Amino acid sequence: MAIKSLIINPGSTSTKIAVFEDENMLFDKTLRHSNEELAPFDTIVSQKDFRKKMILDFLEEEKFDIKTLDVVVGRGGLVKPIEGGTYSVNDALIEDLRNGVQGHHASNLGGILAREIGDELGKPSFIVDPVAVDELQPVARLSGVPEIPRTSIFHPLNQKAMARRYAKENGKKYEDINCIVAHLGGGVSVGAHQKGRVIDVPNALEGDGAFSPERAGAVPVGGLVRMCFSGDYTEKEVYKKLVGGGGLSAYLKTNSMMDAMKMVEEGDENAKLVVDAFIYQIAKNIGAMAAVLKGKVDAIILTGGIAYNKAVTDGIAEYVSFIAPVKVYPGEDELLALAQGALRVLNGEEKAKEY
Repeated sequence: MAIKSLIINPGSTSTKIAVFEDENMLFDKTLRHSNEELAPFDTIVSQKDFRKKMILDFLEEEKFDIKTLDVVVGRGGLVKPIEGGTYSVNDALIEDLRNGVQGHHASNLGGILAREIGDELGKPSFIVDPVAVDELQPVARLSGVPEIPRTSIFHPLNQKAMARRYAKENGKKYEDINCIVAHLGGGVSVGAHQKGRVIDVPNALEGDGAFSPERAGAVPVGGLVRMCFSGDYTEKEVYKKLVGGGGLSAYLKTNSMMDAMKMVEEGDENAKLVVDAFIYQIAKNIGAMAAVLKGKVDAIILTGGIAYNKAVTDGIAEYVSFIAPVKVYPGEDELLALAQGALRVLNGEEKAKEY
Protein backbone atom coordinates (compact mmCIF):
# COMPACT_ATOMS: atom_id res chain seq x y z
CA MET A 1 0.00 0.00 0.00
CA ALA A 2 1.28 3.46 -0.89
CA ILE A 3 2.57 5.66 1.93
CA LYS A 4 1.23 9.21 2.14
CA SER A 5 3.49 11.83 3.69
CA LEU A 6 3.12 15.49 4.54
CA ILE A 7 6.41 17.36 4.07
CA ILE A 8 7.08 20.67 5.84
CA ASN A 9 10.08 22.86 4.97
CA PRO A 10 9.95 26.24 6.76
CA GLY A 11 12.01 29.19 5.51
CA SER A 12 12.41 32.69 6.91
CA THR A 13 9.46 34.16 4.96
CA SER A 14 7.73 31.05 3.62
CA THR A 15 6.72 27.50 4.45
CA LYS A 16 7.03 24.97 1.62
CA ILE A 17 4.75 21.98 1.97
CA ALA A 18 3.97 18.96 -0.16
CA VAL A 19 1.97 15.76 0.00
CA PHE A 20 3.56 12.63 -1.47
CA GLU A 21 2.26 9.18 -2.22
CA ASP A 22 5.44 7.15 -1.98
CA GLU A 23 7.82 9.20 -4.19
CA ASN A 24 5.06 10.77 -6.28
CA MET A 25 4.17 14.33 -5.36
CA LEU A 26 0.40 14.80 -5.29
CA PHE A 27 0.66 18.57 -4.82
CA ASP A 28 2.85 21.22 -3.24
CA LYS A 29 2.55 24.83 -2.16
CA THR A 30 4.81 27.63 -0.99
CA LEU A 31 2.94 29.53 1.72
CA ARG A 32 4.29 33.10 1.81
CA HIS A 33 4.60 35.10 5.03
CA SER A 34 4.84 38.89 4.78
CA ASN A 35 6.93 40.96 7.16
CA GLU A 36 3.71 42.43 8.52
CA GLU A 37 2.33 38.97 9.29
CA LEU A 38 5.52 37.92 11.08
CA ALA A 39 6.05 41.22 12.93
CA PRO A 40 3.96 40.28 16.00
CA PHE A 41 6.15 37.28 16.76
CA ASP A 42 9.21 37.93 18.94
CA THR A 43 10.84 34.58 18.16
CA ILE A 44 10.81 32.03 15.36
CA VAL A 45 9.35 29.37 17.67
CA SER A 46 6.43 31.66 18.53
CA GLN A 47 5.41 31.52 14.82
CA LYS A 48 4.49 27.85 15.21
CA ASP A 49 0.71 28.20 15.62
CA PHE A 50 0.50 30.81 12.83
CA ARG A 51 2.32 28.56 10.36
CA LYS A 52 0.46 25.44 11.47
CA LYS A 53 -2.90 27.12 10.83
CA MET A 54 -1.78 28.15 7.33
CA ILE A 55 -0.72 24.57 6.55
CA LEU A 56 -3.95 23.01 7.79
CA ASP A 57 -6.09 25.69 6.14
CA PHE A 58 -4.42 25.06 2.80
CA LEU A 59 -4.87 21.30 3.07
CA GLU A 60 -8.54 21.87 3.83
CA GLU A 61 -8.86 24.16 0.80
CA GLU A 62 -7.35 21.35 -1.29
CA LYS A 63 -10.03 19.07 0.19
CA PHE A 64 -7.25 16.73 1.34
CA ASP A 65 -8.16 14.45 4.22
CA ILE A 66 -5.21 14.66 6.60
CA LYS A 67 -6.41 11.49 8.34
CA THR A 68 -5.16 9.56 5.29
CA LEU A 69 -1.57 10.57 6.07
CA ASP A 70 0.88 7.92 7.25
CA VAL A 71 3.74 10.21 8.34
CA VAL A 72 4.70 13.87 8.77
CA VAL A 73 8.24 14.95 7.93
CA GLY A 74 9.88 18.28 8.80
CA ARG A 75 13.08 19.89 7.63
CA GLY A 76 15.76 19.40 10.28
CA GLY A 77 16.99 22.53 12.00
CA LEU A 78 20.07 23.65 13.90
CA VAL A 79 20.27 20.72 16.29
CA LYS A 80 23.44 19.49 17.96
CA PRO A 81 25.94 17.73 15.66
CA ILE A 82 24.58 14.32 14.66
CA GLU A 83 25.28 11.70 12.01
CA GLY A 84 23.13 11.66 8.90
CA GLY A 85 19.87 9.78 8.63
CA THR A 86 16.17 9.91 9.44
CA TYR A 87 15.38 10.79 13.05
CA SER A 88 12.17 10.29 15.02
CA VAL A 89 11.09 13.60 16.50
CA ASN A 90 11.36 12.89 20.22
CA ASP A 91 11.16 15.16 23.27
CA ALA A 92 14.92 15.79 23.37
CA LEU A 93 14.90 16.91 19.73
CA ILE A 94 11.92 19.21 20.33
CA GLU A 95 13.67 20.80 23.31
CA ASP A 96 16.83 21.53 21.31
CA LEU A 97 14.83 22.90 18.37
CA ARG A 98 12.89 25.20 20.69
CA ASN A 99 15.97 26.36 22.59
CA GLY A 100 18.10 26.80 19.47
CA VAL A 101 20.96 24.67 20.74
CA GLN A 102 23.08 25.75 17.74
CA GLY A 103 21.07 28.82 16.77
CA HIS A 104 17.57 29.97 15.93
CA HIS A 105 16.53 29.38 12.34
CA ALA A 106 13.18 28.96 10.61
CA SER A 107 14.06 25.36 9.74
CA ASN A 108 13.90 24.59 13.50
CA LEU A 109 10.12 24.80 13.12
CA GLY A 110 10.11 21.84 10.73
CA GLY A 111 10.49 19.18 13.39
CA ILE A 112 8.24 21.05 15.84
CA LEU A 113 5.38 21.31 13.33
CA ALA A 114 5.84 17.72 12.14
CA ARG A 115 5.68 16.38 15.71
CA GLU A 116 2.58 18.38 16.66
CA ILE A 117 0.60 17.51 13.52
CA GLY A 118 1.79 13.90 13.62
CA ASP A 119 0.83 13.48 17.29
CA GLU A 120 -2.65 14.88 16.63
CA LEU A 121 -3.10 12.28 13.87
CA GLY A 122 -1.48 9.46 15.81
CA LYS A 123 1.21 9.18 13.11
CA PRO A 124 5.04 9.18 13.32
CA SER A 125 7.07 12.32 12.68
CA PHE A 126 10.64 12.58 11.39
CA ILE A 127 13.39 14.96 10.35
CA VAL A 128 15.97 13.98 7.73
CA ASP A 129 19.65 14.94 7.31
CA PRO A 130 19.57 18.37 9.00
CA VAL A 131 22.24 21.00 8.31
CA ALA A 132 23.98 20.02 11.55
CA VAL A 133 24.98 16.58 10.22
CA ASP A 134 28.57 15.99 11.33
CA GLU A 135 30.40 12.85 10.21
CA LEU A 136 33.89 14.33 9.92
CA GLN A 137 36.73 11.94 10.56
CA PRO A 138 38.89 13.07 13.52
CA VAL A 139 41.85 14.16 11.38
CA ALA A 140 39.57 16.53 9.44
CA ARG A 141 38.68 18.54 12.54
CA LEU A 142 42.12 20.07 13.11
CA SER A 143 42.47 23.55 11.64
CA GLY A 144 45.90 24.53 12.88
CA VAL A 145 44.44 26.67 15.67
CA PRO A 146 43.23 24.51 18.60
CA GLU A 147 40.66 27.11 19.64
CA ILE A 148 39.05 27.01 16.17
CA PRO A 149 38.30 23.42 15.15
CA ARG A 150 36.92 22.72 11.69
CA THR A 151 33.19 22.09 11.85
CA SER A 152 30.64 20.46 9.56
CA ILE A 153 27.95 22.82 8.26
CA PHE A 154 26.90 22.10 4.68
CA HIS A 155 23.98 20.82 2.57
CA PRO A 156 23.58 17.20 3.75
CA LEU A 157 19.94 16.76 2.70
CA ASN A 158 20.68 17.51 -0.95
CA GLN A 159 24.18 16.00 -1.01
CA LYS A 160 23.13 12.68 0.48
CA ALA A 161 19.94 12.50 -1.61
CA MET A 162 21.91 12.95 -4.84
CA ALA A 163 24.55 10.43 -3.76
CA ARG A 164 21.79 7.92 -3.00
CA ARG A 165 20.20 8.66 -6.37
CA TYR A 166 23.47 7.99 -8.19
CA ALA A 167 24.02 4.75 -6.26
CA LYS A 168 20.47 3.52 -6.99
CA GLU A 169 20.80 4.32 -10.70
CA ASN A 170 23.93 2.19 -10.75
CA GLY A 171 22.48 -0.75 -8.85
CA LYS A 172 24.35 -0.02 -5.65
CA LYS A 173 23.70 1.28 -2.14
CA TYR A 174 24.90 4.65 -0.92
CA GLU A 175 26.82 2.81 1.80
CA ASP A 176 28.77 0.90 -0.88
CA ILE A 177 30.19 3.82 -2.88
CA ASN A 178 32.69 6.64 -2.59
CA CYS A 179 31.76 9.90 -4.27
CA ILE A 180 32.37 13.63 -4.19
CA VAL A 181 29.26 15.80 -4.16
CA ALA A 182 29.41 19.52 -4.96
CA HIS A 183 26.30 21.50 -3.99
CA LEU A 184 26.26 24.69 -6.05
CA GLY A 185 23.75 27.25 -4.82
CA GLY A 186 23.65 30.48 -2.81
CA GLY A 187 26.04 28.56 -0.59
CA VAL A 188 28.56 26.03 -1.89
CA SER A 189 29.74 22.82 -0.26
CA VAL A 190 31.92 19.99 -1.57
CA GLY A 191 31.79 16.78 0.44
CA ALA A 192 33.80 13.55 0.44
CA HIS A 193 31.27 10.70 0.83
CA GLN A 194 32.88 7.45 1.93
CA LYS A 195 30.60 4.42 2.31
CA GLY A 196 27.62 6.48 3.43
CA ARG A 197 29.42 9.07 5.58
CA VAL A 198 30.61 12.58 4.73
CA ILE A 199 34.08 12.30 6.21
CA ASP A 200 35.25 15.76 5.14
CA VAL A 201 33.50 18.90 3.92
CA PRO A 202 34.41 22.59 4.14
CA ASN A 203 32.21 24.71 6.40
CA ALA A 204 29.81 26.16 3.83
CA LEU A 205 28.67 29.00 6.07
CA GLU A 206 31.54 30.58 7.94
CA GLY A 207 34.55 30.81 5.67
CA ASP A 208 35.94 27.59 4.27
CA GLY A 209 36.23 26.20 0.76
CA ALA A 210 35.27 27.93 -2.49
CA PHE A 211 33.46 31.25 -2.67
CA SER A 212 29.80 31.21 -3.67
CA PRO A 213 27.23 33.73 -4.94
CA GLU A 214 26.88 35.14 -1.40
CA ARG A 215 29.77 33.80 0.68
CA ALA A 216 33.46 34.53 0.64
CA GLY A 217 34.69 31.02 1.41
CA ALA A 218 38.30 30.73 2.55
CA VAL A 219 40.14 34.07 2.55
CA PRO A 220 43.79 34.97 3.36
CA VAL A 221 43.87 34.91 7.16
CA GLY A 222 46.41 37.68 7.66
CA GLY A 223 44.46 40.10 5.52
CA LEU A 224 41.26 39.24 7.38
CA VAL A 225 42.91 39.85 10.76
CA ARG A 226 44.19 43.25 9.61
CA MET A 227 40.72 44.15 8.29
CA CYS A 228 39.14 43.20 11.61
CA PHE A 229 41.51 45.42 13.61
CA SER A 230 41.75 48.30 11.14
CA GLY A 231 39.02 50.25 12.89
CA ASP A 232 37.26 50.73 9.54
CA TYR A 233 34.63 48.02 10.06
CA THR A 234 32.42 46.73 12.84
CA GLU A 235 32.26 43.01 13.59
CA LYS A 236 28.86 42.89 11.88
CA GLU A 237 30.23 44.60 8.76
CA VAL A 238 33.16 42.18 8.48
CA TYR A 239 30.87 39.20 8.93
CA LYS A 240 28.59 40.54 6.20
CA LYS A 241 31.58 40.65 3.84
CA LEU A 242 32.12 36.96 4.51
CA VAL A 243 28.52 35.71 4.71
CA GLY A 244 25.82 37.36 2.63
CA GLY A 245 27.92 39.94 0.84
CA GLY A 246 30.93 37.90 -0.30
CA GLY A 247 31.71 35.95 -3.47
CA LEU A 248 29.82 36.99 -6.60
CA SER A 249 27.95 39.65 -4.61
CA ALA A 250 31.23 41.36 -3.70
CA TYR A 251 32.81 41.16 -7.13
CA LEU A 252 29.82 41.67 -9.41
CA LYS A 253 27.12 43.22 -7.18
CA THR A 254 24.76 40.31 -7.88
CA ASN A 255 24.15 36.99 -6.18
CA SER A 256 22.74 35.48 -9.37
CA MET A 257 24.91 33.22 -11.51
CA MET A 258 22.45 33.82 -14.35
CA ASP A 259 23.17 37.56 -14.13
CA ALA A 260 26.89 36.86 -13.98
CA MET A 261 26.75 34.66 -17.08
CA LYS A 262 24.77 37.33 -18.91
CA MET A 263 27.57 39.80 -18.12
CA VAL A 264 30.06 37.30 -19.53
CA GLU A 265 28.01 36.91 -22.71
CA GLU A 266 27.95 40.68 -23.08
CA GLY A 267 31.75 40.76 -23.05
CA ASP A 268 32.42 41.82 -19.44
CA GLU A 269 35.99 40.60 -18.88
CA ASN A 270 35.84 41.08 -15.09
CA ALA A 271 32.70 38.96 -14.90
CA LYS A 272 34.43 36.25 -16.95
CA LEU A 273 37.37 36.27 -14.54
CA VAL A 274 35.07 35.94 -11.52
CA VAL A 275 33.05 33.08 -13.05
CA ASP A 276 36.26 31.34 -14.09
CA ALA A 277 37.56 31.72 -10.53
CA PHE A 278 34.33 30.24 -9.15
CA ILE A 279 34.75 27.20 -11.41
CA TYR A 280 38.44 26.99 -10.55
CA GLN A 281 37.83 27.02 -6.79
CA ILE A 282 35.10 24.37 -6.97
CA ALA A 283 37.46 22.18 -8.98
CA LYS A 284 40.23 22.67 -6.39
CA ASN A 285 37.84 21.62 -3.61
CA ILE A 286 36.89 18.51 -5.59
CA GLY A 287 40.57 17.69 -6.08
CA ALA A 288 41.16 18.03 -2.35
CA MET A 289 38.29 15.67 -1.58
CA ALA A 290 39.70 13.17 -4.09
CA ALA A 291 42.87 13.16 -2.00
CA VAL A 292 40.77 12.62 1.16
CA LEU A 293 39.28 9.53 -0.51
CA LYS A 294 42.80 8.44 -1.59
CA GLY A 295 41.75 8.52 -5.24
CA LYS A 296 39.05 5.88 -4.76
CA VAL A 297 36.17 7.87 -6.27
CA ASP A 298 33.22 6.26 -8.06
CA ALA A 299 31.69 9.54 -9.22
CA ILE A 300 31.74 13.31 -8.93
CA ILE A 301 28.21 14.70 -8.56
CA LEU A 302 27.31 18.32 -9.32
CA THR A 303 23.98 19.49 -7.91
CA GLY A 304 22.11 22.57 -6.67
CA GLY A 305 20.57 25.44 -8.59
CA ILE A 306 23.78 26.52 -10.35
CA ALA A 307 24.13 22.99 -11.77
CA TYR A 308 21.46 24.01 -14.30
CA ASN A 309 24.16 26.18 -15.89
CA LYS A 310 25.92 23.96 -18.43
CA ALA A 311 28.82 26.37 -18.93
CA VAL A 312 29.63 26.09 -15.22
CA THR A 313 29.25 22.31 -14.97
CA ASP A 314 31.22 21.76 -18.19
CA GLY A 315 33.93 24.07 -16.86
CA ILE A 316 34.20 22.09 -13.63
CA ALA A 317 34.15 18.77 -15.49
CA GLU A 318 37.04 19.92 -17.69
CA TYR A 319 39.19 20.22 -14.56
CA VAL A 320 38.11 17.10 -12.67
CA SER A 321 36.84 14.44 -15.09
CA PHE A 322 40.24 12.73 -14.92
CA ILE A 323 39.41 11.81 -11.31
CA ALA A 324 36.06 10.07 -11.93
CA PRO A 325 32.96 10.33 -14.12
CA VAL A 326 31.02 13.56 -13.59
CA LYS A 327 27.26 13.31 -13.08
CA VAL A 328 25.02 16.40 -13.04
CA TYR A 329 21.77 16.45 -11.04
CA PRO A 330 20.52 20.05 -11.22
CA GLY A 331 18.32 21.50 -8.48
CA GLU A 332 17.74 20.38 -4.92
CA ASP A 333 14.45 18.42 -4.65
CA GLU A 334 14.47 18.95 -0.88
CA LEU A 335 10.81 18.01 -0.48
CA LEU A 336 11.35 14.70 -2.28
CA ALA A 337 14.52 14.05 -0.27
CA LEU A 338 12.55 14.48 2.96
CA ALA A 339 9.83 12.13 1.72
CA GLN A 340 12.43 9.55 0.71
CA GLY A 341 14.00 9.68 4.17
CA ALA A 342 10.69 8.70 5.75
CA LEU A 343 10.04 6.01 3.12
CA ARG A 344 13.37 4.32 3.83
CA VAL A 345 12.29 3.88 7.45
CA LEU A 346 8.66 2.93 6.86
CA ASN A 347 9.64 0.44 4.13
CA GLY A 348 12.18 -1.20 6.44
CA GLU A 349 15.27 -0.18 4.46
CA GLU A 350 16.77 1.48 7.53
CA LYS A 351 15.86 2.16 11.14
CA ALA A 352 14.83 5.55 12.45
CA LYS A 353 17.56 7.05 14.60
CA GLU A 354 17.01 8.41 18.08
CA TYR A 355 18.24 11.89 18.90
